Amino acid sequence: MTGGDLQAGGNSAEARAHEIADRLPDPQEEVLHKAFEGLAAEHSLGPAQIRELQAMIGTLSDLTKEGTSVGDLKIAGAALAEMTEAFRVFRPYRKVRKMTMFGSARTLPEDPVYILARDLASQMAQADWMVVTGAGPGIMAAGLEGAGREHAFGVNIRLPNEEGANAFIAQDPKLVEMRYFFTRKLMLIKESHAYAILPGGFGTQDESFELLTLLQTGKAEPAPVVMMETPGGTYWQGWLRFLEEEAIASGWVSPEDTALFKVATTVEEATDEILGFYRNYHSCRWVGDLLVLRIHIAPSRQELAELNRRFADIITRGTIRIASAFPPERSSNDHPELPRLAFRFDKWHFARLRQLINAINECTGS
Repeated sequence: MTGGDLQAGGNSAEARAHEIADRLPDPQEEVLHKAFEGLAAEHSLGPAQIRELQAMIGTLSDLTKEGTSVGDLKIAGAALAEMTEAFRVFRPYRKVRKMTMFGSARTLPEDPVYILARDLASQMAQADWMVVTGAGPGIMAAGLEGAGREHAFGVNIRLPNEEGANAFIAQDPKLVEMRYFFTRKLMLIKESHAYAILPGGFGTQDESFELLTLLQTGKAEPAPVVMMETPGGTYWQGWLRFLEEEAIASGWVSPEDTALFKVATTVEEATDEILGFYRNYHSCRWVGDLLVLRIHIAPSRQELAELNRRFADIITRGTIRIASAFPPERSSNDHPELPRLAFRFDKWHFARLRQLINAINECTGS
C-alpha cells in the first residue's frame, strides 16, 4: 500500500468514527431535551413555539458553559422576566390598535402642549384605539388622562427620583413595571401601530431617533409617526431644520426619509395622519421573498399600473400584483379574507415603501 493509500485509509477510518459518534446520543442534548419536556409537559404548543423555546433553553446552556458572571446573568434574567410580564399584559389586546405617546415628563398640566397631548389621546380613544405611554408624569400622564383607564396602557420605568406610575394608570392591570430602558422601549414600540411624539428632552430625542431608525431600516413595521407641537411652536420646526441643514445636506439621511414622519400642530392633523394610514392599508408580512401588503380594497387595473410606474425603483424583479392569501397566511389564519398586493421589495428603501402605502391609501378600486 502506498503512502497515498495509507492517508486515504486513515481519513476513511476517521470519517467512519465521526459517523458513528454522530449517531450516538449527545448527553448535553438529552439533558436539554428532558429540560424542555419538563417545562412543556402540561402545555399545548405549536411547532414554531417548540422550536423557539428549545432555542432559548440552548441559549441558557450556552450561558452556563461560558461561565457567565452573576452580574451578567442578573441582567439577562431580569430582561427576560420583564419581557415575559409585558407579553402577558399586552396579549389580550393584541388585536386592538394602539398609539404610543412620547414626550417630556416635565410638562405641566396647564401647559398647552399637555392639553394638546391629552386631547389627541381622547380623540384616539373615541376612535377605539388604546394609548400607551411610559406611565410617568408630564406628557405620559396627559396621554393616559385623555385616553381614560379603559383605553390606557402604562409601561413604567423605575427611577430613583420618581415615585412610580401616575394616578391615571396606577394599580391598573394594564400597567407594566420595568427596570431597564431598553426593554421598556422595546414594548413601547413593538406593541403599537402609531406614534405621537411631543416636545421633550434627552429621553424623548432618544426614543424619537430609535423609532425612526427602526422604521428606516425595516426593523419595525411601517407605521405613522406624528411630531406634535402647538401652533406657532418651534421645537419640531427647529429639529426639522437641523435634520435638513445638517444630516440631509451632508448625505447622512436621505431626503425621502422625511416621509417617515409628519409634523402636526392640531389634533385634527394628527388624527388624519394616523387614521389615514390605515384607510386602505391593513398590515404586511414576508412570504418567502415576497413582501405582502394586506389591504381592504384592491386597486383598479389603472391604479395598479400607476403604482407599478411610480414605484418601479423599489421592485427588484417582476411587478406589484394583486394576490389572495398565501398558504403560510392561510395556515396561520393571518387575515385570509383580505386582498393583497405582493412584490419583491428591495429591502432597502423603507421610506419609499411608506410612500407606496400612502399611494395605496388613495386607491378606490374604481
